[in-house]
Amino acid sequence: MGLRVLVIDDERNIRLTLPVLIESMGHHAQGAASGVEAEAALRAHRFDVALLDLKLGNVSGLDLLPRLLELSPGLQVVLMTAFASISTAVEAIRRGARDYLPKPFEPEQVRVLLDELARERSMQRRITELEDRLAEVPEADFSTESPAMRAVLELAPRVAAADAPVLLTGESGTGKGVLARYIHSLGARAAGPFAVVNCPTLSEELLASELFGHARGAFTGAVRDSPGRVEAAEGGTLVLDEIGEITPAVQARLLRFLQEHQYERVGETRTRTANVRIVAAPNRALDEEVRRGRFRQDLLYRLNVLQLTLPPLRERREDIPRLAAGYLAHFAGVQRRPGMRFAPEVLPRLSAYAWPGNLRELRNAIERAVILAVGPVVDTRTLPGRAERAGVALGDDVTVEVIEREHILRVLARHGHPEEAARVLGIDPATLWRKRKRWDEG
Repeated sequence: MGLRVLVIDDERNIRLTLPVLIESMGHHAQGAASGVEAEAALRAHRFDVALLDLKLGNVSGLDLLPRLLELSPGLQVVLMTAFASISTAVEAIRRGARDYLPKPFEPEQVRVLLDELARERSMQRRITELEDRLAEVPEADFSTESPAMRAVLELAPRVAAADAPVLLTGESGTGKGVLARYIHSLGARAAGPFAVVNCPTLSEELLASELFGHARGAFTGAVRDSPGRVEAAEGGTLVLDEIGEITPAVQARLLRFLQEHQYERVGETRTRTANVRIVAAPNRALDEEVRRGRFRQDLLYRLNVLQLTLPPLRERREDIPRLAAGYLAHFAGVQRRPGMRFAPEVLPRLSAYAWPGNLRELRNAIERAVILAVGPVVDTRTLPGRAERAGVALGDDVTVEVIEREHILRVLARHGHPEEAARVLGIDPATLWRKRKRWDEG
């Protein structure tokens, strides 16, 4: 579907010939000789783009521009002028113009401009449709008041439009898996498969088989040929969750695939090819793993073409009330408990807590609260003990154990892996495991 373009110019020749040119490019166009005619057209019809002349008789296009945007907030305004200057362009952008087209211009310049605007409109429509479909999934609530989260979401469509590997970083539970599916759904591979491999749950041999497949007899239990996830994800996206856990041998296989798009099944010599986009979601800092000699630097370079970093929930506290309300509505529906609501003191307590487990921990806390609430009101008594005692700091009137718990949970959130957190804390990993188990039960 083409764009609807309004050409606003007091030169009759431009007003007649430019719409004809635009129509020949597959769009719809209409002319307006003045600001009054332009406003009338915008009231009568919806337009996607306005090509606005800088000088409309005694009226400046710069002065008319805000009025056009007020009448049609989604309008993309491109200023046309024979009096090109950097200062005029800057002022036009400041007042809300999308672009700047100096006169005289060639037909190809108009085509390139409209093609770009059409692509942007198509992408925005896909984003809106996808967000509508995901609205019932609490983790996929991408509306945000957080500048850090907003920056990620503004980059996501551009990352999706490319076809290079993506590295999604951030603490465990921040929503990397949901963001990976969002990127897949916005890209050219949206109609293709979307597959996820959880790397640390498999041994080296089984992980290689899971990724690349195996031949019959390749190992004990391999009773038939089996394709891997790479083959199954042909034309789509493959997410490697917690990729920092894979062994050097699997790293070498993956590096070759990223470089050449070639691989062999385990126990087979036949070389195969696959067209798959890789999205890696590490559970620890890969540059630190490279420094420690546990991860290949050349593989990190291949994976880190496009990187998005999700902020932890404690750095987007302004989103916690809305996210909590979304989880409450979701789990009240799941548990068939309509009319559930938070007591007044709950949301401030939730916003004060550090949430080392991020969205995953918040989700679990609200689900637990919905199940345990005696009536329709969720109060602090139904929150996990760590959230109920949120916001403690050094010097507060609390026990040493409460301070210790907050400190350990924050270190765990920052480092992700229990062994690394135990090293930073100066305690044995088994001690850390016992403490976490006791707190989770509390």
